[in-house]
Amino acid sequence: SLPAAAIHRGAPGPSVPESPGAAAAAGSLFRPLSAEDGEQRPAEIESLCMNCFRNGVTRLLLTRIPFFKEIIVSSFACDSCSWSNTEIQSAGRIQEQGVRYTLAITSRQDMNREVVKTDCATARIPELDFEIPAFTQKGVLTTIEGIIDRAVAGLEQDQPIRRVTDEEVASKIDEFIGKLKQLKEVHSPFTFIIDDPSGNSFVENPHAPQKDDALVVTHYRRTPQQAAMLGLEVMGSCCSVVSPLHVLQFNTNCPECNAPANTNMKLVQIPHFKEVIIMATNCDSCGHRTNEVKSGGAIEPQGTRITLQITDPSDMTRDILKSETCSVEIPELEFELGMGALGGKFTTLEGLLKDIRDLVERNPFTLGDSSTPGKTEKLQEFIGKLNEIIEGKTKAHFIMDDPAGNSYLQNVYAPEEDPELKVERYERTFEQNEDLGLNDMKTEGYESEGASGR
Repeated sequence: SLPAAAIHRGAPGPSVPESPGAAAAAGSLFRPLSAEDGEQRPAEIESLCMNCFRNGVTRLLLTRIPFFKEIIVSSFACDSCSWSNTEIQSAGRIQEQGVRYTLAITSRQDMNREVVKTDCATARIPELDFEIPAFTQKGVLTTIEGIIDRAVAGLEQDQPIRRVTDEEVASKIDEFIGKLKQLKEVHSPFTFIIDDPSGNSFVENPHAPQKDDALVVTHYRRTPQQAAMLGLEVMGSCCSVVSPLHVLQFNTNCPECNAPANTNMKLVQIPHFKEVIIMATNCDSCGHRTNEVKSGGAIEPQGTRITLQITDPSDMTRDILKSETCSVEIPELEFELGMGALGGKFTTLEGLLKDIRDLVERNPFTLGDSSTPGKTEKLQEFIGKLNEIIEGKTKAHFIMDDPAGNSYLQNVYAPEEDPELKVERYERTFEQNEDLGLNDMKTEGYESEGASGR
């Protein structure tokens, strides 16, 4: 992660190439922060101070933080009036789905949770009927207490003028500011919500990789209004059909270095299951490769829960299709991977477990410089146990829960029953149907409406 103190000091980091040739020589424009880059400095630009209207210095640092994609850190300092300002802007791609973090704050320690809030995210505290609308604040890497402090500072900014022009409004704002400050002491529980249609915000889970009962992460499809707010083109209905005999290719950008790349897409029939669409991207510039799987069929009438008892190293070679709506659980490790994490994958059990291990290791809030020694030891122990499962030294249960019913785990005894594999069908809850967008979906009456319209 990126320490706040380092931002204010103008921390050492990769410089911005001055030309396309320099960018090519340096590799990716957004480079990860590293102790090896100590001699390089951020780009410095002379700019106007909006406090005293004299010239100050803005420092720009283009970097890549693991798990958060690329960001631009800008820090302004004025030597004349000592005014300073720090902002973070997301430079990465907008995610396929929006994300909503709902945190039940019950202790003073919860106020220290790290938060990445982009400028298009909305922050809410329902108990106070308080909301920070999208695009009213710049993106920040801070804590929950820091977000409340910024809100208090914003409300206090014009209070001297209000006390002169409208004393009644000023007194009400003072009262509300007092309530916000009392929240930081956590005398009573309250709820903190961050809703980001771009999907690039984040709230720390201090118990990772274990599940955090106080934190609910919900991924959702953007509405047309939210897509327009983000400047995304609202796509119309797709009339083309993907043929299972052909590989379609279309232009895209590499998710790592943002260079032009090609994505291949093919329809594949999985034996004893259904059709899926596999998309693979290969970047010639940086060598990055990625693949993603989408279900080629409809949402199943029932959800699917698949339980595999890992008893032999050969279980690691089983094929797995994990859809983007599937969550993964390993009870022996008290580990749960939420819906939407890692996206859709078509791989082996070994490959998926290694992806989970890499996801934990790349998270800066778990093993980065924001982590505490106790947390680091705990996570290293978790990774050691996970490696033992991957190597076949430890038996464990592997559980996949997909409300959409579009995930698959290979039955090596097919078409006979697998003694180590258990597949359960269940009725979805209202909340699961809401996450899948089924509660608002209308499939009846279109012909009559069309006839009346004509």
